[in-house]
Amino acid sequence: MTDAVLAAGVPVLGSDDAAWWRQAVVYQVYPRSFADSNGDGLGDIRGVTDKADYLAGLGVDAVWLSPFYPSALADGGYDVDDYRNVDPRLGTLDDFDDMVAALHERGIKVIVDIVPNHSSDRHEMFRAALAAGKGSPERDRYIFRDGLGENGELPPADWASIFGGPAWESVGDGQWYFHHFATEQPDFNWDNPDVHAEFLHTLRFWSDRGVDGFRIDVAHGLSKDLPAVLPSQAELDAMDTTDGQHPLWDRDAVHEIYREWRQVFDEYDPPRIAVAEAWVATPERRAKYATPEGLGQAFNFDLLEADFDAAQFRHIVTDNLAQSAATGSSSTWVLSNHDVVRHATRYGLAPRRGSLAKQGSAWILAGAPADQIDLARGSRQALAASLFLLGLPGSAYLYQGEELGLHEVGDIKAEDRQDPAFFRGADPERDGLGRDGCRVPLPWTGTGSSFGFGAAGAHIPQPDWFADYAVDVEDADPASSLNTYRRALALRHELQTGESLEWIDTGRDDVLRFVRPNGWQVVTNFGTEPFALAEGETPVLGELVDGAVPAETTVWLRG
Repeated sequence: MTDAVLAAGVPVLGSDDAAWWRQAVVYQVYPRSFADSNGDGLGDIRGVTDKADYLAGLGVDAVWLSPFYPSALADGGYDVDDYRNVDPRLGTLDDFDDMVAALHERGIKVIVDIVPNHSSDRHEMFRAALAAGKGSPERDRYIFRDGLGENGELPPADWASIFGGPAWESVGDGQWYFHHFATEQPDFNWDNPDVHAEFLHTLRFWSDRGVDGFRIDVAHGLSKDLPAVLPSQAELDAMDTTDGQHPLWDRDAVHEIYREWRQVFDEYDPPRIAVAEAWVATPERRAKYATPEGLGQAFNFDLLEADFDAAQFRHIVTDNLAQSAATGSSSTWVLSNHDVVRHATRYGLAPRRGSLAKQGSAWILAGAPADQIDLARGSRQALAASLFLLGLPGSAYLYQGEELGLHEVGDIKAEDRQDPAFFRGADPERDGLGRDGCRVPLPWTGTGSSFGFGAAGAHIPQPDWFADYAVDVEDADPASSLNTYRRALALRHELQTGESLEWIDTGRDDVLRFVRPNGWQVVTNFGTEPFALAEGETPVLGELVDGAVPAETTVWLRG
């Protein structure tokens, strides 16, 4: 018995270069922690170029780079000083051009992060706003308000920053500026045409340098509508976030910005692509970002927030393929990124079971106790979930190091942490206790002062156990996580087909099986008991034991 689930009637990957993104495997690079070419302890652009063969050998279709722009690193590079340059600690524009050329030569597309909700407080536009004073056109590019009290000494509202502490910062002349995130990240006023012009310039600047697409940070936050009398934080929290009229988040008006951007994307051949990071209240709200007239694709974080559970996975896949069919976009699948605890670790902890707390936060808060995590189970489930994801129709977003099966570094000393959420009182249950544990530099070799990351140390210390996960160690083991990912990505390219699947009844609630249009099948055993296949069914990926799929394992079958 089968149950068909369709996405959109769209070209298969490779049939049209303009559609390359629809079923691409995109590998996220956090540049400061990927590879250090000059031995200063910080990853850089040349480090990415040096690893171009590794990325090609892994089999990815695109690389997405987290911000590499000039920055004081108040928020890991998401506080941008200059949107059209490279941080001198990470290289030069020439280095960037060399990296793009090296990746393109290997058939790998390049996606860069754009941070349009806020700049850094060192950006030339914000410095001009401070210098120009109250009521100036320069201040209108950001969100300034007069303070309360006799001399404006009190903030305009009691709003809290997402990173902890107040969301309004005084500039000393009776006015305050708004920052959703760190104090060093003032929010732009997207009602100002100068802000529109700044980002249209930026999109063309990178597109002209050969960039193939953009990941849009906080895509749901740009448009704002603040009344003369600001509501309290309690009133803000009680407001509806599903009708497109919230004063701060996911406003319908934000899509006017993205329609303007789409016109720029379509000036190029093939058109530049974009994917929205949009944390919204309903799937219908998220779909608005993925329309052809807008950004074209939006991240779905549903699997990232799910337990390793068959019912949850099936519901999420069915729901998201239906959303894709409605928008004409393709689904996006992700299990880890730079903002969350790595999924190998999450699966080794007790299941969330519907909790809204970020998985892993309590464990990190407790000091990462070894008796609260089953590392082997987490590794098994992580690999099974990854192979399930890679068999789905749509695009797959991988985070650097997940191909190695890396776990979260949970016991980083306070003096070695960099994430502002750790220092500024963010709610650890809601926002996590810092994001440094997934941003520890990668291990490339099993020995050396930084396990091959660079000639010196690493900007966030690596634990001794990283040696077992090093690229050269796993490269020599045919059964390693790295080599399993390589085989999976090679087979994915070979087997890729139309954007649909059919569920096949397995007779067990803890086993999922689906078939793609060319007969390619994926079987995932979420349970603790083996699942027997029919006689003669032989996997092309994954191993059977006595003709059965072992517990917490995924296998692929060729059609």
